[in-house]
Amino acid sequence: MDLKEKLVASFMAFENKGNVDLDSKIHGIRSAAIAQFEKSGFPNRKDEEWKYTSLNSLLKNDYSVFPKSEAAIELKEVKQYFLHEIESYKLVFIDGVYSSFLSDTTHEGVDICILSSALKQPKYKMVVDHYFGTVASKSESLTSLNTAFSKEGAFINIPKNIVLPKPIQILHFSTGNEKEIMLQPRNLIVVGENSHVQIYERHQSLSDNKVLTNAVTEVFAHKRAIADIYKIQNDRKTSSLIDNTYVHQKDSSIVSINTFSFGGNITRNNLEFHQEGEHINSNLNGITLIGGKQHVDNHTLVHHKQENCESHEMYKGIYDDQSTGVFNGKVIVDKLAQKTNAYQQNDNILIGDKATINAKPQLEIFADDVKCSHGCTIGQLDNSALFYLQSRGIPQKEAKALMLFAFCNDVVEKIKIPVLKSRINKLLAEKLDVELGMDM
Repeated sequence: MDLKEKLVASFMAFENKGNVDLDSKIHGIRSAAIAQFEKSGFPNRKDEEWKYTSLNSLLKNDYSVFPKSEAAIELKEVKQYFLHEIESYKLVFIDGVYSSFLSDTTHEGVDICILSSALKQPKYKMVVDHYFGTVASKSESLTSLNTAFSKEGAFINIPKNIVLPKPIQILHFSTGNEKEIMLQPRNLIVVGENSHVQIYERHQSLSDNKVLTNAVTEVFAHKRAIADIYKIQNDRKTSSLIDNTYVHQKDSSIVSINTFSFGGNITRNNLEFHQEGEHINSNLNGITLIGGKQHVDNHTLVHHKQENCESHEMYKGIYDDQSTGVFNGKVIVDKLAQKTNAYQQNDNILIGDKATINAKPQLEIFADDVKCSHGCTIGQLDNSALFYLQSRGIPQKEAKALMLFAFCNDVVEKIKIPVLKSRINKLLAEKLDVELGMDM
């Protein structure tokens, strides 16, 4: 039995285990999703959107779909993965199961809790029925797979006129209790009118056992809402991640998603923004720094549907050894979306002789009164600049690191949580194997 057949066969057992109400809207959504996945199967390179990323090596593994035992871990084992220097709300999941011991949730004025609770409790029914599964793709097979098995993850519902005093951390840990495990976390985030939230998300394996995570996040930003979301991807080389994030924005909202990819085996980031109003600002930023045979694929879509909106996209990639990068960025400007300002830039440096980058920036513009630009650069370090730094007494390795820090700085400076900015600088230094002597 291959993985697709195993998952389809496991669906009924999954619903029976969760005591699902067969008359509920969620059951209908899940059933339609598993039917779509059964029809489409896993994507392959014949699909244009997956032309440069193959999942074949991952699909050969015999993943456990449900963890056989509930694992427990101590805070000291995982503290380094938290932003422990600041106060925050925390949602922690171990092998896909919520850990109340490590979490810090609240229902005081806002709901920061778990999706499994929201799906079952009547008081959340109106919110869940209104938002769940409405912006996530119904045709993308891996998103459909996640929808079918959606049970656990973060449920964040922030009413209007609330500026959250501290950020939210969402952390998913894999213990290695299973030889091979597949996890499918689902996050639902609703930011009300005039409200503001900061979110930090991380998936982390604690062993060298194989992990495949297929995550989906839906974000709804209402009028004048602000959401800053940071994704840190620095996992072990036996772990792979498919991260699907869908954003729905209303008038004058600002949503920024910042993705930092440093580790893992195969990482695929699917990021979609749908602008459903005027004066919207969408920001997509990312840094990829990988080596070995690592593979990171960033797929983005920004769909401008109304007038007077903006989108700003900046991705930086550094590739060493035999690593592979993919950037496929698409901006669509509808006929009604006049006065749009859309900016897209992807810059890449190949520091390994066998490193590869496949880049495909795209603009589809159906309006005539717009300012849209896209660009892509691929190159190596400037030898003359490197020579200049060395002539000033800076060793070659440190000189290269300084140049790469400068290359990434445009994205790093957009981080609005000081502790996280310091953490990213430390990770960059660690990956570049240098001590730059700066205050990080």
